[in-house]
Amino acid sequence: FTQTFGSVESVSDIRRKLINLSQGRRSVADLAVDFRILAARTTWDEDALMGVFTEALNDRIRNQLALCPEPKSLAELIRLAMSIDKRHREMRRVELVTPLPVPEHYSGARGRSTPELLPKDEPMQMGRAKLTQEEKEHRRKMGLCLYCGIAGHVVNNCPSLVKGHAHRRFLSAFRFQSPLVLGHSWLVRHNPILDWRENKIIGWGPECSQLCLRSAALPSRGPVNPPAENIDLATVPQVYHDLKLVFSKDRASSLPPHRPFDCAIDLLPGAPLPSSRLYQLSKPERESMEEYIQDCLAAGTIRPSSSPLGAGFFFVPKKDGSLRPCIDYRGLNQITVKNKYPLPLLSSTFEPVQDSTIFTRLDLRNAYHLVRVKEGDEWKTAFKTPVGHFEYLVMPFGLTNAPAVFQSLVNSVLGDFLNRFVTVYLDDILIFSKTPEQHVRHVRAVLQRLLENRLYVKAEKCEFHVPTVKFLGFVIEGGRLRADPEKVQAVTKWPTPTTRKQLQRFLGFANFYRRFIRNFSQIAAPLTQLTSINRAFVWSPEAESAFQVLKKRFADAPILHRPDPQRRFTLEVDASDTGVGAVLSQVAEEDKRLHPCAFFSRRLTPTESRYDVGDRELLAVKLAIEEWRHWLEGAEQPFIIWTDHKNLIYLKEAKRLNPRQYRWSLFFSRFNFLISYRPGTKNTKPDALSRQYAPDRDNPPSTILPSNCVVGSVTWEIREQVLEALKTDPGPDNGPPGKLFVPQSVRGKVIHWAHAGRFSLHPGVARTVALIKRTFWWPSIFKDAKDYVSGCHTCSQHKGDHRLPAGLLQPLPTPSRPWSHIALDFVCGLPISHGFTSILTIVDRFSKACHLVPLKSLPSSAGTAQLLVKHVFRLHGIPEEILSDRGPQFVSQVWKEFAEALGAKVALTSGHHPQTNGQCERMNQELGAMLRCVCSIHPSSWSTHLPWV
Repeated sequence: FTQTFGSVESVSDIRRKLINLSQGRRSVADLAVDFRILAARTTWDEDALMGVFTEALNDRIRNQLALCPEPKSLAELIRLAMSIDKRHREMRRVELVTPLPVPEHYSGARGRSTPELLPKDEPMQMGRAKLTQEEKEHRRKMGLCLYCGIAGHVVNNCPSLVKGHAHRRFLSAFRFQSPLVLGHSWLVRHNPILDWRENKIIGWGPECSQLCLRSAALPSRGPVNPPAENIDLATVPQVYHDLKLVFSKDRASSLPPHRPFDCAIDLLPGAPLPSSRLYQLSKPERESMEEYIQDCLAAGTIRPSSSPLGAGFFFVPKKDGSLRPCIDYRGLNQITVKNKYPLPLLSSTFEPVQDSTIFTRLDLRNAYHLVRVKEGDEWKTAFKTPVGHFEYLVMPFGLTNAPAVFQSLVNSVLGDFLNRFVTVYLDDILIFSKTPEQHVRHVRAVLQRLLENRLYVKAEKCEFHVPTVKFLGFVIEGGRLRADPEKVQAVTKWPTPTTRKQLQRFLGFANFYRRFIRNFSQIAAPLTQLTSINRAFVWSPEAESAFQVLKKRFADAPILHRPDPQRRFTLEVDASDTGVGAVLSQVAEEDKRLHPCAFFSRRLTPTESRYDVGDRELLAVKLAIEEWRHWLEGAEQPFIIWTDHKNLIYLKEAKRLNPRQYRWSLFFSRFNFLISYRPGTKNTKPDALSRQYAPDRDNPPSTILPSNCVVGSVTWEIREQVLEALKTDPGPDNGPPGKLFVPQSVRGKVIHWAHAGRFSLHPGVARTVALIKRTFWWPSIFKDAKDYVSGCHTCSQHKGDHRLPAGLLQPLPTPSRPWSHIALDFVCGLPISHGFTSILTIVDRFSKACHLVPLKSLPSSAGTAQLLVKHVFRLHGIPEEILSDRGPQFVSQVWKEFAEALGAKVALTSGHHPQTNGQCERMNQELGAMLRCVCSIHPSSWSTHLPWV
């Protein structure tokens, strides 16, 4: 809008206008419109805006606001002020239309006719003399208006008179895609040509037509026609020039229509709305930001917002040095319900291209901006900038569901073409055919379909009718797939990584093409180990060698043949102690030789590495089939599995299988395959893939100080004593390497040296043992050290005990008669059975007899007392002691007074120690087990079976 009508006011000018804004004689609604427009271009908070709006109101409105409760928001303040203003204007209108007494000779006139009731300075009266009394009498006699002198109306209804109350005039205007604000200053500036009799706008002034409407969307009818767009079709074949509108930049930049595939932003229920900070921008970034905002406002893709959300706005540099705007939607994405629409798998995206010889690649223009945000969800895309708060009307980049939404739209538009002669991955469309004649029909059908659905193509990035095409980082030629040479060249020129992050970036890029590199994981193993945060990043010679070899392998990457489901597959598998590997191959039609289609390798988990040899080999078969299931399942011919483990050839005839093998055999039953034995000397390809995961080798110890800095080594006298004792008592030869065996005669001295020496200062048992094990050993070292430390007089005298004091555990006394001591507990959380949800368990601690009382809910203290009277006291008498846990029923004052009145003692278990009430807890366990046995089919029938438990 700003570009359309040429507003170039700075933020300081906008703020100045906002401060000087006043209501005057207009309504609060008109004031609010101007206020909202100006406020949208400032960064003031809501409290400041409320203060400015209040100052802009008339005194009578502010006086009424002072008597009302203080508004909590700007919107509430505006609504309240509009309500007060509307009430004032209605009261004034009633006063103005109330009939006043008039002379009898003019009884037919309605309303006021006395000139004294008119304002002294009416616009039509300025600059002319007032009517004389004779002229007034003459006009009354002739029935003429006292204001304009024309018959047919009275002065109160004179059309030339400015009304003293609200009135309406209706205009039928053209429909614009850009918002327009009508007002006197706007009319003066743009000078529209109006037909007041027909209520139409028939044109615009010459200045407006030349300047203002140059970039705006023109009306659907009228004399002003938009200039024809000059669409560049230099790269488009002549046969498609009749569909040139599908390559239009202007149409791609316009606001798209609402579709069933609009981007919905559903938030998680109850999730708090995220907040984001306002990013600081440099001067170039600020200029780019203002240009971006103006362009989007002019195109209608964003609008000013008052949303409670506001994502941060910042820039990231492009490769060419320009700036790319970015919106920080991370907080919004965390509370957004994820769209589960699947994206195509890269492995299956290229399958339909089999046997195609001619290709066309299309790239959609403004891809995500061709999708509207679902109506009502626009406020969730709001973002804040230093020049205002805005929200998107089209789907912005950065939303978590944007890829899924766009993929669903394109799949719906081209659904009947997919996998026939079209494959689509987001905004990249590949059209493939076997003959040029077919290809022209296919491309035309796709372009026509895109144009019908208002999806537009970027001609400068398209390739038409080519035998070789680059698609999704691969090169497709004659049905074969190979790595993109430009991508591979980028890898070969990659500089040596100096940080873990740079190495991860390289491996992530290289891993995309691992399918072309045999033994990729084995080569990259030294690099992969350096990505672990648990080890230091040291660029070793092994890592440098792996880095250079991997780059060379990319340059020499073999061409993988496209799998043909109509031909027989050969699957070569092997397993080692550390990993599994497999190669999928097919016999090529050209040379009748076996060519690789794909490679697979994987490291075994610690659990899988403990499998026996047969299970590891069978696991290699299972993992390989899972990797290429989309090619092997349903293949027309049975595929052959080559293995160097001969026992696997009897897999289908095996009678006895362990549970793991049985589960895998159910998976294998879905596939049609034959297993063939191949000696390991000939099974070299998968064998190399499986043995690539060598265990990590410890780095050799490196010296911190150079040898010339070492004067000598420290020796201990105790070592000499041990060596002297070994002359008479040599000890065993199977001790740990590098450690001295300590004979029995000097063990006390060694322990004293490790525990009471000046370098140790009486440590505990573990520390004492650790010091001894650095140099010495003997079988009972821990027991001897423990006995010595526990008997150390110095430690016991000067060290405090940090352990909690152990309490004296005493069992409950055994009752002397039945039902003199009872225990209570509740069993809760049971399924509803005839209205019952809980059970009260009452156990006699002497005879172990029990009562089980079904309950509809947990009772109160008084309710529990009534249950005891009914089920225990009337049958067995009053007990001496009642044991229970610390539930609210048993710690209340009501329960204590109840027990005191009966002369019974209340006994409570220790906190968080249900073992005190062990008999009740054990009874509850048995009760649950019995009910599960008899109610396993119908759990809600437990109350029926409770008497039989």
